[in-house]
Amino acid sequence: MTTPLSTERIALDAPRLLHCDAVLFDLDGTLADTAPDLAAAVNKMQRVRGLPETPLDVLRPLASAGARGLLGGAFGINPQSPGYDAMRDEFLANYASDICVHTALFPGIGDALDELDARGVRWGIVTNKAMRLTAPLANLLGLTPRAACIVGGDTTPHSKPHPAPLLHAAEQMTLAPERIVYVGDDLRDIQAGSAAGMATIAAAYGYCGDGAAPADWQAQHLVGTTQELRELLRDVGL
Repeated sequence: MTTPLSTERIALDAPRLLHCDAVLFDLDGTLADTAPDLAAAVNKMQRVRGLPETPLDVLRPLASAGARGLLGGAFGINPQSPGYDAMRDEFLANYASDICVHTALFPGIGDALDELDARGVRWGIVTNKAMRLTAPLANLLGLTPRAACIVGGDTTPHSKPHPAPLLHAAEQMTLAPERIVYVGDDLRDIQAGSAAGMATIAAAYGYCGDGAAPADWQAQHLVGTTQELRELLRDVGL
C-alpha cells in the first residue's frame, strides 16, 4: 500500500530541477488512473468463471504491473503458472475492448501538463504498456497531439527497469538524458530513470506496488500529491 505522506513536498537531499529541460512520465498510476478499467477486465474473467470479484482497493496497488499484477492479485497466478498465457490474452482482450471507460487523468495532472505546455517545456510518456494499448489510450485521453514522444513497453527490446525505453525517449527528444526528469509510481520507474542518468521523481500518489515504500526507492524527489508534483515541475526549463 502507498505510504502516507505529509502535504508538503519531500525532497531526498536532491537539488532543484533547474538543470532539466524536459519531463517524461510513466502512464498508469502517474498520469492516468487506469486501475478501474484494468480491474474491470480481470473482474470480467472472474464473473465468467463464477468467481467472486476482487475489490478495486485490492487490485489498485498492482495496476502498474499490468497483466502480471492483476492476474496475480485476482487468481494467484504468475507467468510460470500453467495456462497463464491464455489468461493473459483473455485479460488483455477484455481490457482493450473497454480501455477508457472509467480511466481519467489524475486530478491536477491536466493542470500540470497545461503549465508545461504554456511554458514551452516538452514532455513525453514512457510506459511498460504495449503500444497497441498505449496508443489508443493516449488518443482517448487527448495526450497524443501534445506529447513530444510516446514510448511503449515493446518500442525497444527491453522494458523498464532497463533504461533502454528512457534512452530512446531522450533520443526522440534530442536531449541528453541528464537534461530530463522522469516521473513514475513504481520502483522500476526509478531504477530505469537512474540507470538512464535522468533525474527521478517518485509519485507516491500512484499505485506504488506492494513492495518497498516509495521513500525507499532512492528517487531524487518524492511527491505525495499531484499538486506537489506540479510545484516541483515549475523548476524545469528555467
